Amino acid sequence: MHHHETSRTVSHSAEEMFDLVADVEKYPQFVPFCERLNVRGRKQIEGRTILVADMTVGYKMLRETFTSKVTLDREALSIRADYLDGPFRTMENIWTFERLGENQAKIHFCIDYEFKSRTLATLMGAMFDRVFRTFAASFERRADTLYGTEGAPSRA
Repeated sequence: MHHHETSRTVSHSAEEMFDLVADVEKYPQFVPFCERLNVRGRKQIEGRTILVADMTVGYKMLRETFTSKVTLDREALSIRADYLDGPFRTMENIWTFERLGENQAKIHFCIDYEFKSRTLATLMGAMFDRVFRTFAASFERRADTLYGTEGAPSRA
C-alpha cells in the first residue's frame, strides 16, 4: 500500500480552499496529469454533498480512469474520496482545512492506495507518486491565481 501525506499553511481562508478542492469539475484545468473529470451524479444527504466522479489521468501513453465517491462536508471543512472502480485494489483520500485566521489556513491532504496488479503498479506507480507529491501544491497555486496573494505562505 502506498501512502502520501502533506500539510501546508496557505494565505487563503479555509473556506476558499475547501471550495477550490470541492470544485472537482475544474481539476483538468490545473491538476497535474488530470485529463478529464466527469461527475456522474450529485446529491445532498444530511448536510453533506455526495458525488460520484470519474477521473482520467494520463502520462505519455498511459491512461487510466477510476471512479470515486466524494463526500463534501462544508461544516466540518473536510472532503473524503472513496474508491469505487478502476485500476486500484483500494484508494482513499482525505482533505481537511483548518482555520488559522481570516486569510490563512492549514490544509492537510492524505492518500492511501494500492493497485490491483503488480504490472499496473510498475507501469503507473511512478506517475501516481509524482501526481500525489505535487497535488496540494497545485491547489495552492490555483488558489493564488483565483484569490490573489497577500503574502508568502509558509510550509509545514
